[in-house]
Amino acid sequence: MLLLLTFTACDRDEVFEREQYKNVFALISESDNVSRKYHKLGEESIGYVSASLGGTNPTTKDIVVTLVEDPSLLDDFNRTNYDTDVSKYGKPLPKDKYDIDNFKFTIPAGEINGRLPIRIRPDGLSPDTAYFISLRVESHSSYEVNPDKSYILYRVRTKNFWADASGNTNYSMRAKLRIAGSQSELEMPGTKVMHPLTKNSVRVMAGNETYESNTNVFNKFAIVLTVGDDNKVTISPYGNIEVGQVDGDSEFTNTFFVEDDGFKTYKTFLLRYNYKNGSTVYEMKEELRMEFDPDEDLNE
Repeated sequence: MLLLLTFTACDRDEVFEREQYKNVFALISESDNVSRKYHKLGEESIGYVSASLGGTNPTTKDIVVTLVEDPSLLDDFNRTNYDTDVSKYGKPLPKDKYDIDNFKFTIPAGEINGRLPIRIRPDGLSPDTAYFISLRVESHSSYEVNPDKSYILYRVRTKNFWADASGNTNYSMRAKLRIAGSQSELEMPGTKVMHPLTKNSVRVMAGNETYESNTNVFNKFAIVLTVGDDNKVTISPYGNIEVGQVDGDSEFTNTFFVEDDGFKTYKTFLLRYNYKNGSTVYEMKEELRMEFDPDEDLNE
């Protein structure tokens, strides 16, 4: 009996060790199987779906992995995360916005990484929509794939020099507001969320209008700031808002510039415009300022 128990325990240990140290690869993503990547507006750029191999011993054979697009993955993701709230559903990235030249990639023998390139053209994508490319492992030539990490949702997010589409690009505001016809001017500090629209334009809320991540709110109260090659800023409506740019102010010059005070570096807008909410016209003098690291921006 003692001998039998010893053999059984040894057998279990051997199986356990084989399971622990066998070579298994997985597609690299966050916990929800989503890989979130930013792509610059105004250019085509390369993103990658990457795989990583685990195991104690080095592999002796190439692992040729073939992926396939599978729209059902996004359907499952939407239902799991948003149930019946279809307004929050992610959408497939339009086919004209990307190319996958070859759905096969290799993890070479003795190595632990491989990746599949995707060419992304983000111009025209809305900062308010989540776009995905849904991919899963269709086949692999050797070893094993982790079933829980055998698929991935590659999420494309947009950015430009001034903002990214995360909703977390916050500029501090120093503003002066006056209601047309009034003699008093109100000092107005605050924070504004900025979203990228094109290579050289962004969206912010006008004046002191309340920010809400809602398309109807944006259409009603958002404005567009377009930065020219000379750093002059053109102010225009995003949707239905009545807004008029006012030039000629010596302090609020409708310009953008990078400011270095010797300690920190800032992206800065100086804006002058009037806009209408209902029957009230608001006259705005506005500075938007955000600290940034020039080295990080250059290395993106």
